[in-house]
Amino acid sequence: MTSHIAVVWNPSKTEKETLESGLAEAIDEATAPTVTWWETTKDDPGRGATRDALAAGADLIVVAGGDGTVRAVAEHLADAAADAVLGIIPLGTGNLLARNLDVPINDVPAAFMRALGDAERAIDIGWVEVELAEGVERHAFAVMVGFGIDAQMIAETDEDLKSKAGWLAYVESLGRALAASEVVPFHITTDGNPPRDEEGHTLLIANCGSLQGGITLLPDALPDDGELDYLVLSAEGFGEWAGTLKTMMWDNGLMRLITKKDDLTSTDAVGHGRAKKIEVTLPEARAFEIDGEEIGETTSFTVTIQPAAIRVR
Repeated sequence: MTSHIAVVWNPSKTEKETLESGLAEAIDEATAPTVTWWETTKDDPGRGATRDALAAGADLIVVAGGDGTVRAVAEHLADAAADAVLGIIPLGTGNLLARNLDVPINDVPAAFMRALGDAERAIDIGWVEVELAEGVERHAFAVMVGFGIDAQMIAETDEDLKSKAGWLAYVESLGRALAASEVVPFHITTDGNPPRDEEGHTLLIANCGSLQGGITLLPDALPDDGELDYLVLSAEGFGEWAGTLKTMMWDNGLMRLITKKDDLTSTDAVGHGRAKKIEVTLPEARAFEIDGEEIGETTSFTVTIQPAAIRVR
C-alpha cells in the first residue's frame, strides 16, 4: 500500500491546483497517504526533484508533465535502482510513454486513479551514450531514440504552433523534414557481432513502438521484453514511399494481425532488427532525438537496454 506520494510536476504544463483537484478525486480519504509536491525547473527537469522525493521517503513518484519530465524522472529511478513505483500524469504534446502504456490522456483524475491503483508492471529503460559537439552525454529513454525524419521533424517544428496545435504541429513540419533527410551510409554493430554497412535516412531504436496519432512504427517493440527493436528507412521518391507505407501499415500492420504471422516484412527500403546493444557511426552529423526531444547532432552513439529497470502503474 502506498504510504507517501511524491508529485513531481512541471509548472510550465499545468497549475498545482489542477493536480490537487485531480488527486482529491482519486484518493481514498480513509487511507490517505502523505503527499508531497516537488517542482521541476528549466535547469533540472526532474532528476533532482526525484532524488529529493526518494530521500524524503516517497514510495510512489507521480510525474506530471511532458515527455521530457517523464524521461528525467524515469532516468533517475532507473539509475538509482529505486524501489519506488512510477505513476504518470501525461501533460505534454506527445505523451509517448503514457500512450504506449495506455495511461489516460487529457484526464488528470483518471490518470491519478491509475497511478494509485494496484496494477503495476516492470518495464525496461534504454540508455544511449551519444557524441555531441559538447562531448559524450549519457541519457535514458523510455520510448525511442534515433536520427533521420523523426529527429528532423522535431527540430523543424514551430514551438508556437506546437503550443497551440499539439502533436499536429509535427505534421506541419514533415515536408521540411523530408526535404532535409537524405539517405546516408552508416556502420551498425549489434550485440558484438561484426559491424556492417547500412544505408538509410532514418534509424529508430525503440523500447516502445507507438507514436502520436495511433501510429505504430515498430509493432514488436515491447517495453518489458529486455530487447531493443530498430527500424531503418531508406525510401526516396513517391514510389518507394508508397511501398514503404504499404509495408508498414498493411504487411506489418493489418495483414499481420489477420494472418497471425510472427515475422515482420522487410524490403529494400524498410529494414528491421532486434538487439540488446547497438553501436552506430555516421560519416557526417545528423540531428538526434530522445523520446521526442531533439538534443543536437551526432556522428556516433551506443544504445543499451536495462531490463525491468523501473515499475510503473
